Amino acid sequence: MKKICCFGELLLRMSPSLQGEWIHEAAMPVYVGGAELNVANALAKWKLPVKYVSAIPDNSLSTDIIDELNLNAIDTSGMHLSGNRIGIYFLPQGTDLKHAAVIYDRAHSSFASLKPGTLDWDKILNDVSWFHFSAISPALNEDAVMVCKEVLMAAASKGISISVDLNYRSKLWQYGKTPTKVMPELVKYCDLVMGNIWGANSLLGIEVDENILHKKNKEAYLQHATETSKKIMQQFPKCKTVANTFRFDMEDGLKYYATLNNSSSQFISPEFFTNNIIDKVGSGDCFMAGLIDGFYNQSDLQQTINFSAAAAFGKLHVRGDATDQTKQQILSYLRNLEL
Repeated sequence: MKKICCFGELLLRMSPSLQGEWIHEAAMPVYVGGAELNVANALAKWKLPVKYVSAIPDNSLSTDIIDELNLNAIDTSGMHLSGNRIGIYFLPQGTDLKHAAVIYDRAHSSFASLKPGTLDWDKILNDVSWFHFSAISPALNEDAVMVCKEVLMAAASKGISISVDLNYRSKLWQYGKTPTKVMPELVKYCDLVMGNIWGANSLLGIEVDENILHKKNKEAYLQHATETSKKIMQQFPKCKTVANTFRFDMEDGLKYYATLNNSSSQFISPEFFTNNIIDKVGSGDCFMAGLIDGFYNQSDLQQTINFSAAAAFGKLHVRGDATDQTKQQILSYLRNLEL
C-alpha cells in the first residue's frame, strides 16, 4: 500500500501557564509537534500508512523522538539527521498560533538549515502516493523555498497527489520575500488546497471582502468560500478541490464549520459549537488529516468534509499538538450529531 508523506519542521512546543505561574512551578509542558507532524500523527492514529520527513540533529533527544514516532506507526526512514538544534516555540496555555503571545525560537534549526540537493527525494517518494506540506516551511528562508520546490517537482513528476495547508504565520515571513511572491510558485503543483479566505488573501493575493467580518452572516461566508475557491482553481489549474475553515471566537464559546469546493459544487460541514476549549493548537492540522484520509480512501466529498470538520472540532478538546481521537470516535460523534 502506497504511503502518505508529510514534510515539514518538527518543533518542540513549550507551553507555559499564564501570569508567570510557570516560574513558580519551575516547570512547563513540552509537546512534540509541528503542523505536518500533527497531520502525520492523526493519519497514523487512523491506521493509514504515513511517512514523516524532517531534519533534526543527531543526538539523544532526536533518538527519543524518532523512537516515539516509530512507536506511533510513523515511518521515519526519510528523517535527515543534521544540524545542531530542534526548533522551539513558546505558546502560553489557552492561546493559539495566531496569538501575539507566540514566541518562535527556531532560527538556525536543523530544518531551517536544509539546502536543496540534501534529501534524496527519488528514494523518499518511491513508495508514496500522496505528499503534504504547508506554507510554514517556505516562510522560513529562501533555501526552504527551494527545498519545497525541489520536492514538489519530484512528486509531480511521479504523479503523486499533492496537498498544501495555507497556514499564515506573519512572524515567520522575515527574510525579505512576501508570501504572495513565493507561495503561488509552490501552490501551482497542488491538487488540494486547504486554508481559509483570509489565508488565501495573505499567501496568494486572492481578494477578500474587507467587510465580511461585519456581515456576521453564514451565507455570506459560504458564498465567499465559493468565490475564493473558484479563483484558486482558475489561477492554479492543477488544483481541483479547495477547503475553507471558519472558526469564530464568541463571547459564550467557539463556533466552527468548514466547506469543500470543487469546480461544480460546495459541500458544507455541520456547524459545531463549544464553550469548553482545552487546546486550539493542531485543530487545523487535524482537519487537514481528515481531508487526506477522505481523498486517500476515495470517500465522497460530503463525508470527507463532515469527518474533517468533526475531527478538527474534536481536537479542541485534546491537550497537546496531536490528536488522540480514533476514527471510530469521530464517526460515532457524527452519527450521534445526526440523530
